[in-house]
Amino acid sequence: MKCFRRSYRIRIYPNGAQRRLLDRWFGASRWLWNTALEIRSEAYRECALTLTGNDVSRWLTQWKRTSGHEWLAEVPATCLTQCLRDQDAAFRNFFDRRARYPRFKRKSAASSLRFQDVGAAWVRGHVSLPKLGVLKLAESLPEVERPDLMTLSRDAAGRYHVSFCVQVESSLLPIMHRVVGVDLGLRDLATLSTGEKIPSPKRYHARLRYLRQQQRCLARRQKGSRRREKQRVRLARAHAQVRQERQAALHALTTRLVREFDLICIEDLNVKGLARGRHARAIQDAAFSEVRRQLAYKSDWYGKILVEVDRWYPSSKTCSACQHTLDELRLDERQWKCPKCGTLHDRDVNAARNLLAEGLRQLAGRDDRDLRVDAGGACPEKILEQVLAEETRSGQRNRACMEQARFR
Repeated sequence: MKCFRRSYRIRIYPNGAQRRLLDRWFGASRWLWNTALEIRSEAYRECALTLTGNDVSRWLTQWKRTSGHEWLAEVPATCLTQCLRDQDAAFRNFFDRRARYPRFKRKSAASSLRFQDVGAAWVRGHVSLPKLGVLKLAESLPEVERPDLMTLSRDAAGRYHVSFCVQVESSLLPIMHRVVGVDLGLRDLATLSTGEKIPSPKRYHARLRYLRQQQRCLARRQKGSRRREKQRVRLARAHAQVRQERQAALHALTTRLVREFDLICIEDLNVKGLARGRHARAIQDAAFSEVRRQLAYKSDWYGKILVEVDRWYPSSKTCSACQHTLDELRLDERQWKCPKCGTLHDRDVNAARNLLAEGLRQLAGRDDRDLRVDAGGACPEKILEQVLAEETRSGQRNRACMEQARFR
């Protein structure tokens, strides 16, 4: 059994009274964020004074008693306190150069509230929040301990969700004695070293014509009108549907890889740089970073190994049979013949095989020589036996070394 922190996100259906309450609470949280951000920015700009969330929290207690701001007392106190803590975290990320300067929140943007007291109804399978009551859930609650903090959010499409993070235990998946190299691409989302090609879902490309039509319709609506708001929600729901279909396809792919293989080797792509190039729309639709993110946390959960090969490794133009490297290989060349050994390669399959061999070499920690040359043309299973033996001798053991290195 392995313990780790896991996040859950469940859709909820608040009734009319609860939605009206949430609209007021979202507005109060947004007002507090913008007011606190303006005060802190002005204090530093004019007086070089650094204020914290605790300073604004003291003023918040006075504002609740001030005429004209009594509506602040209607919001649960923990929601407003968490809003100031989130702003402190935003400033810390800015000063640590992990994010840009905090920005003011717009009314039409997505909103969220954080609650500290979930309520005793959790043990009965219900979510009860302060001053809001019991919420209707789209699915049953997981059998976990009651969380200390819960976030209630509303997205641009008008859907409500609750999310929380808890400590869970999970059993490791059985050893499958299989390894794989994965090459990500645009035509085929993933090409495996076994020769299998998984097509890309391309959900955004499939709905692009409809999204363009709805976007033009939104541009023709008068700002501030009810028809414009209805059209905005319609467009947001279309984008949300595209995202859900893409996420479903990616989860199916990554879960299958983690279940069927013990070692997964992928390339450390510079997705941010690729997204500024010629095929930016297709690259963002493929979601390479999301594939790597899902493989990373699922491998950690279930005891599998994920190796990221350096992005500068020439996996596409290196022959997987004799290690000959071409001087140049154009992007439109999907197949090429090795001039040294005469092997005909599929570009993506050859890259996946090279990623697998390079990942095995990195895992063994032997950068001075190539395990494929030492193996004398052995299959990847034989190479993995050498990797496990090397790790056993070096004292760096992983879960795969715990069992006997015998392959089916």
